[in-house]
Amino acid sequence: MTLQQLRYAVKISEEKSMNKAAAALYVSQPALSATIRDLEEEIGIEIFTRSNRGILITSEGEGFLSYARQMVELSQTMEDHYIHHKVAKQKFSVSMQHYSFAVEAFITLVKELEPEGMEFAVHETKTGEVIENVKNGRSELGIIYVNDFNRKVMHKIFSENEVEFTPLFTCGISVYLSSTHPLAKRGSIRFEELEPYPCLSFEQGEKNSFYFAEEVLSTREYRQIIKADDRATMLNLMTGLDGYTLCSGIICEKLNGDGYVAVPLETDETMEIGYIKRRGMPPSRLGKRYLEILGRYHSDIDDSASDPFYSEINMKRL
Repeated sequence: MTLQQLRYAVKISEEKSMNKAAAALYVSQPALSATIRDLEEEIGIEIFTRSNRGILITSEGEGFLSYARQMVELSQTMEDHYIHHKVAKQKFSVSMQHYSFAVEAFITLVKELEPEGMEFAVHETKTGEVIENVKNGRSELGIIYVNDFNRKVMHKIFSENEVEFTPLFTCGISVYLSSTHPLAKRGSIRFEELEPYPCLSFEQGEKNSFYFAEEVLSTREYRQIIKADDRATMLNLMTGLDGYTLCSGIICEKLNGDGYVAVPLETDETMEIGYIKRRGMPPSRLGKRYLEILGRYHSDIDDSASDPFYSEINMKRL
């Protein structure tokens, strides 16, 4: 296996066409095809399949290409630094389920650093896309939760996608709703009291299964469920329809405003929030710092849990 073969494979995946990739690489199409065939034979998998729609990447090929991209990028970085004497841009990207505290941690990280020479990306998205982004190297880290219901299935999915999950903290379940909601001033809420109000849930697209739901207790029977694609719409539905969602209880006034509260739900259920990364790949310097910032929320939870009035307050963290 050579670096040139890896570069060729990555370029084909980008162009989705053997002819376009050959033109971009300044090689003939037969020579490019022969190089990829040799590579596939050496590693024992089929990276690409050919169809009338062009080049398609196999599931095994996706895993291989995620590593190939890392090798090509690392080679380019070394070449820029040692041969062309360029200062490499520091990059950091994170994907997450819809957690305002994870966005707030990202903002804190960016503010700590000089923006010049940095390249950042944040993706607040569906559960399946969080996993896919980390698997394919679009994001270094993914912020996601597991609980007793989905743990076995999610860890199987993590393994299949060659990512590994590390817990950050465990928290109870809270009801997130508008501060004008009839239940907003309660010290805690029983599940039965939520029955008259619409339950709000984030749309998961093609992977819209109970296991991919961002909200815990997704298998419970609800009188009405309304799906939303983004956090802003979710907040509008809370205000306009007295809707609610179930969450970690860690909310961020700086981003969402002070018109919303998180009231503890009377349940023994918990959720474990953690991060995923590609298997065997340690976090970068920026990744480690981001995780340190997220660790502050763990301290906040521990402080609140030791407070005798914990069940009497809203779990506002920032």
